[in-house]
Amino acid sequence: MKIAFLTPEYPHANTGSSGGIGTSIKNLAMGLMQQGCSVRVLVYGQKEENSFDDNGICVEQIKNVKFKGLSWYLTQKKLERIIDTLYQNKEIDLVEAADWTGITSFITPKKCPIVIRLNGSDTYFCHLDQRPVKWINKFHEKRALEKANGLLSVSQFTADLTNEVFGLEKQFTIIPNGIDTTLFHGRETAENNCLLLNNSTIMVKPSLGGWGVGNILYFGSLIRKKGLLELPLIFNEVVRKNHEAKLILVGKDVSDIISGNSSTRKMMQELFTPEALANVVYMGVVPYEEIKKHIDAAAVCVFPTFAEALPVSWIEAMAMEKAIVASKIGWATEVIDDGINGFLVHPTDHVEYANRIIELLDNKGLQNDFGVAARKKVIEKFSVEIVAQQSLLFYKSLTK
Repeated sequence: MKIAFLTPEYPHANTGSSGGIGTSIKNLAMGLMQQGCSVRVLVYGQKEENSFDDNGICVEQIKNVKFKGLSWYLTQKKLERIIDTLYQNKEIDLVEAADWTGITSFITPKKCPIVIRLNGSDTYFCHLDQRPVKWINKFHEKRALEKANGLLSVSQFTADLTNEVFGLEKQFTIIPNGIDTTLFHGRETAENNCLLLNNSTIMVKPSLGGWGVGNILYFGSLIRKKGLLELPLIFNEVVRKNHEAKLILVGKDVSDIISGNSSTRKMMQELFTPEALANVVYMGVVPYEEIKKHIDAAAVCVFPTFAEALPVSWIEAMAMEKAIVASKIGWATEVIDDGINGFLVHPTDHVEYANRIIELLDNKGLQNDFGVAARKKVIEKFSVEIVAQQSLLFYKSLTK
């Protein structure tokens, strides 16, 4: 089968920065190729028109049309023509698009089916953030969902809330995000456990507390909706009881839209106590290939987020047998079983969140138990092989 993905982002040096949607698409694309499919990725919003091969995935870079007041519509019609041509030439059988900002709202191919997979629309995230959504985004997102030939969602929570915020009663097939468990696996060798912290290379060595004793890792965008303004208050509580604990932050510093585009990292620094701030290391953006080293060097991974659909970062950490303390909100129970393969705590409950982190830092056995159980769940539910097989069956049901 020949699948095309329509997306505003894709994790490659040629296509610019990418977040969770791009990563999930690449993971699924690799899994589909293992199932014998050919995969094409159409990346719109690019600075230039180009195409290249990424390990067997055909990636097409597409520039948006610039015309005052009509840019979005004309770009959609340009994409429609590209899809029609590819389908007519028998280069694709189906297109999958994300729900974000409703790119397919006015794309009506002559014959090619369009599938939308929920990874969280702007309307969905604004609802979770309790902030107003742009009416134009909500309009396009709702129209795209109403016109789609098939609907998928990465979590039941996201499907249910999407129906609620748009006033719809759509049926969504639930297929979660997946990862390559051969790339994200257990402990790496000691030679690989080197981190560059404040321009100094540190070897994280085994000790009585195990690998990365005292290292607490957050990786992802530094942004309010990910709970990054709660994390300093949580870490303050951790340092009060464990003076050796270190918080490692890996990810892009995002401007805070609510407070007037201030740096989220700067806002965080003002919330740390002086004692806690001295134990914080900000790594900034690192190449995707290096994320595994940072995960491996951590004792505990933390994700105090308020708004997700089904986060790939959690699954990556779980696959690497890491103990996790994450948010006790909506989608979380579809990823982590509280007390079995991680802890779930509401991010505003700073003391309880900190206590769970400290419990894991102090108990190597519990870390290991959570880690083993977490990887087992990833292999059984979130491996890209399983996700690709489920997706392919869904695609075939639409094209019969």
